[in-house]
Amino acid sequence: MPTVTTSLGTIAYTDSGEGPPVLLLHAALHDGTDYAPVYDALSNGRRVLSVDWPGHGDSPALGEPLGAPELGDLAVEFVDALDLTNLVVIGNSVGGYAACRIALERPDRVSGIVLVNTGGFTPHTPFSRAFCATMGRPAIARSIFPLFARAYMRPKTDDDKRIVSSVVARAGSHEGARTAAALWRSFSQPAHDLRTAGADISAPVLITWGTRDLTAPVGWGRVVADAIPGSRFITLPTGHVVFSSDPEGWLREVVPFVESAHRAEWPAARG
Repeated sequence: MPTVTTSLGTIAYTDSGEGPPVLLLHAALHDGTDYAPVYDALSNGRRVLSVDWPGHGDSPALGEPLGAPELGDLAVEFVDALDLTNLVVIGNSVGGYAACRIALERPDRVSGIVLVNTGGFTPHTPFSRAFCATMGRPAIARSIFPLFARAYMRPKTDDDKRIVSSVVARAGSHEGARTAAALWRSFSQPAHDLRTAGADISAPVLITWGTRDLTAPVGWGRVVADAIPGSRFITLPTGHVVFSSDPEGWLREVVPFVESAHRAEWPAARG
């Protein structure tokens, strides 16, 4: 796999197909292979790039794992390094947060965003902050993830089951537990809260939400939609990784959106 070295670490990525670019960003403790069920369809007439965050997939772990705000920084550096323009970014969970960061900081590069059970817009409570702090301990993350992954994935396809097995195995490793803990500690930080900044996203946004995700209620998806004026919000009866659980249903909504975003000229985003 090719790699890009950023100020925050080296990341591996896949890069295939020709045409306007689509960038795929995955969830915490997952990797780019999550998108395997939809990769070929997205690659039809498009260049598709899929990133593995540091310490995930084929990207090497760092001495000090990154939090979500740093993944956002890294994503911005990545699109700059590859000089990606007319870009549609698809982000799941923390990958959705990073997608929004790209759109906010490089609006001239982004033509559209697809968010999938995204992070970055959670209205925190004392309970949720305490949960993030608890999951921010590597030993706790390691012990909880076998149940937690099944609770948010609600696996029903073979790809779902493969993803759960991979996540559980990664969480059970020393580096994986440290990586998960660092991300969870960061989820309640002010820099991870985009509810106010969402109004400044100028590219069109499609929000897809799996309603069977026990860790991210559909009400959180509506908070995202309210925070991003003009966004479109749809639900599917799946867990956290919607495109793995219902690839056909997800693609029916996403492919027309991507095609429209690539064709359109968005004056606000082009400056």
